[in-house]
Amino acid sequence: MGIARTIPRAPGSLPLLGHALSLRRHPLAFLVSLPAHGDVVRVKLGPAAALVLCDPDLVQKVLLDDRTFDKGGPLIERGREGLGNGLATCPHGDHRRQRRLTQQAFQTQRMPAYAQMMSKQIAEAVGRWGDGDIVDVLTAMQTITARTTLATMFADTSDASLTDLLADFNVFSRGVYKRMFMPPPLHKLPTPGNRRYHQARARLRQAIGSVIENHQARDDNSGDLLSILLAASDDGQGLSDAEITDQVMSFLYAGIETTAAVLAWALHQLAQHPDLEARLHTEVDAVMPKGAPATFDLLPQLQFTNRIITETLRLHPPGWMLTRIATTDTQLAGYPVEKGTTIVYSPYLIHHQAALYPDPERFDPDRWNGRTTRGRNSALIPFGGGTRKCIGDTFGLTEAALTLATITAQWRLEPTPGATVRPVPGLILNPHGLAMRITARTTSNPAAPRST
Repeated sequence: MGIARTIPRAPGSLPLLGHALSLRRHPLAFLVSLPAHGDVVRVKLGPAAALVLCDPDLVQKVLLDDRTFDKGGPLIERGREGLGNGLATCPHGDHRRQRRLTQQAFQTQRMPAYAQMMSKQIAEAVGRWGDGDIVDVLTAMQTITARTTLATMFADTSDASLTDLLADFNVFSRGVYKRMFMPPPLHKLPTPGNRRYHQARARLRQAIGSVIENHQARDDNSGDLLSILLAASDDGQGLSDAEITDQVMSFLYAGIETTAAVLAWALHQLAQHPDLEARLHTEVDAVMPKGAPATFDLLPQLQFTNRIITETLRLHPPGWMLTRIATTDTQLAGYPVEKGTTIVYSPYLIHHQAALYPDPERFDPDRWNGRTTRGRNSALIPFGGGTRKCIGDTFGLTEAALTLATITAQWRLEPTPGATVRPVPGLILNPHGLAMRITARTTSNPAAPRST
């Protein structure tokens, strides 16, 4: 049996390929075109059919009912190949126990200690920049987020393997997206792309396994995230070694890649809007001690900084497209949905609807002046929703705010002539071609209050 024929179909489907070419070549334009065809639109991901949700209320229905609409579909299945059966990819039956155990590492009271480690790593990374340097901003942000994630997760501040780690994550991310459109037999062919993907995946899991083994051998509870995961217990039972590896793989990927993408896009937008950049400079100069990094206690005063991050999450959500799977026959918007149907929801699609966000392509942090900036708006879903909402949302928002404030207090980043920036979809929506020149700032307010 197929998906009900009464559901509107997206135009442009090709034999065998379906809408794969549109989603590979112009994925964002294709997604934002779909609401014109209905609240639920049928597309083909290669040979397989799927339903794309174009209405935020329908998306909320799916997010809030993870028993009926479980983690699954081609994107989650491909992600599970690499990340394992961790919190981000596991099915409903495994999620509740995993959430209880891993939640202990993300309790609110732990955030000040994590932020202290973040601030130290951010300051050291930014302190290595030189006036006039030209950097690939995404790589620079990934380096910062990798340092902060390794410090908070493993109490490890070594730079020795950062380059290899970031390269493997980039290969993995793009590989997952490409493999989503492949018929299953093609996954195993020894093509150059498949070989690179499998090699990167194997190196990542091997490296993470070694770090965990070394950490266990030291047997020291240093307050880092891994120590908390290793000690976590639910009725006397903790996470198995395989589960620890899967959780760390997911948290490491999310901690590095998603926050780096948000920061890179934010710096790009500030360079395009000098008036907003000037307002941000005014805020950080007034709030932060000169030459010092942003700290956790200053975050409530960095309101415009937080609004910039929220607007970046709206305009450029890192997790731009995700999939679920219907576990039983059900309905959406009055349409019958059969068990096994792939459901696609896209934060990018929802965030770019003019009915929800007037002039949606405009970068406007003041949309959030007086509104929530913590993602509780039902039409703002960069972290998902329901019980499967990203467990590290506060962690990521804290890291992003500390990093953006520290960078902009000390440096200006200006576009290089002729640079063309474009989004490159993988698991994460990254900017490509974002080369910028770093220029040291001289603040006009050296008497900013010092943190305690």
